[in-house]
Amino acid sequence: MSENILDLFVIGGGINGAGIARDAAGRGLSVMMCEKDDLAQGTSSRSGKLVHGGLRYLEYYEFRLVREALIEREVLLRAAPHIIWPMRFVLPHSPSDRPAWLVRLGLFLYDHLGGRNKLPGTRSLDLLRDPEGAPILDRYQKGFEYSDCWVDDARLVALNALDAAERGATILTRTRCVAAKRTPGAWEITLENTRSGEQRQVRARVLVNAAGPWVLDIVNQVTHSQSHRSVRLVKGSHIIVPKFWEGQQAYLVQNHDKRVIFINPYEGDKALIGTTDIAWQGDADSVCADEGEQQYLIDAVNRYFKVKLTAEDVITRFSGVRPLFDDGKGNPSAVTRDYVFDLDEQQQLPLLHVFGGKITTFRKLAEHALQKLAPFFPQMGPDWTRDATLPGGEIPDADFETFLQSLKEQYPWLPAPLRKHYARLYGARLPQLLGEAQTLDDLGQHFGGLLYEAEARYLVEKEWAQQTDDILYRRTKHYLHLTPAQQQGFDHWFSRTYVTLSPEPLRALAR
Repeated sequence: MSENILDLFVIGGGINGAGIARDAAGRGLSVMMCEKDDLAQGTSSRSGKLVHGGLRYLEYYEFRLVREALIEREVLLRAAPHIIWPMRFVLPHSPSDRPAWLVRLGLFLYDHLGGRNKLPGTRSLDLLRDPEGAPILDRYQKGFEYSDCWVDDARLVALNALDAAERGATILTRTRCVAAKRTPGAWEITLENTRSGEQRQVRARVLVNAAGPWVLDIVNQVTHSQSHRSVRLVKGSHIIVPKFWEGQQAYLVQNHDKRVIFINPYEGDKALIGTTDIAWQGDADSVCADEGEQQYLIDAVNRYFKVKLTAEDVITRFSGVRPLFDDGKGNPSAVTRDYVFDLDEQQQLPLLHVFGGKITTFRKLAEHALQKLAPFFPQMGPDWTRDATLPGGEIPDADFETFLQSLKEQYPWLPAPLRKHYARLYGARLPQLLGEAQTLDDLGQHFGGLLYEAEARYLVEKEWAQQTDDILYRRTKHYLHLTPAQQQGFDHWFSRTYVTLSPEPLRALAR
């Protein structure tokens, strides 16, 4: 084996690409992954932030996908209890939409399809008497409550990339794959640094195309290969507003068009509301939430809640493009969320295209991808990720509250909100961020909210952050808690401190 030929090269730094790179590196393969922007800058940071089975997918008879997602829900909860945690969802029943018996049947299947162990099951609610019904209009008297999980989606991607790197993979952000061709014995891959324009070539035995919305661009423009698969781009938009109810429960409401809308507590005092499902024909890089989508989500909330939202309540909004495998369904909501592989084995130099997928099933998708490539790597290790933690998830018994209490004893000088912020994002890796710090002053400059210099430096040094948005929007959500002046102050500090990292703000999520 020639030492300068990689086993596996992965195009795409979203959740699927990072998951495949991690799985492959853990099997002993030499791996490199490139991402044209920042990790999770596309679809994987613009989701509804849920690890869930997909209750509404049962209506489309997606039983295999729902079962796999429900099983994965608890696998991921054990792997990363700092960034994934249980959440209860209240579903007010609207007799004019789905009948109660159908909702009960769906929730029964949801409770039992995946062998639920850790999460509590469904219960019925009297919305006129139970506290969860307090913010709901009195016309909705009956409801249900069930379990799913919350996830910090962009951090999930970063932690997969970090784990891959710690297992030997090379992670290249802001590096575009501009060409890939089969040559005798290996793929020859041309990479371009999008900041400097510098190009380089690498060689690999197997190429994986996990470019998400850009998967067909890689097929047509980079590898000049063929695929009989097709992808359907569907835009999903969310709005963020101040939280308008008491308690930590989330809500799921049925809209007149049979879509369901999530209203989730977010970042303590805010609510995340979404999503839409609209066919998207444009450039995935230029997607943005429009006024019509914003009003659609506001109207869905106002149909059920006593508090009436207006456009003035919207703090910000964001949109992402879901690259769904095109199964021929006309309704964007009915298009499968399952994943499909297309393996091109020409000249014994495999090219694996990944179509579709969702945050919840990324680990299983990666495992299936490596199983599909196993004939080309007879010496690679076995499946391993099911029982492995992600960086920071090494918390005894996955008990976050006990872990948080132990941090209070270990770091009594940290204010409770800051301690919880660090614990949620970095888990058991928190000592690496804090280093020798023993006071708040030791954390360096304070930029406002919970953002201190020590965290910014850690994210640059350990997690590939190269621009202020990498930190404010993806590695954290500090942008929601800083004033414009404070964000500008952080921009100025970053540009002075990291001159070579091109800190021009993108503000991509808030278009």
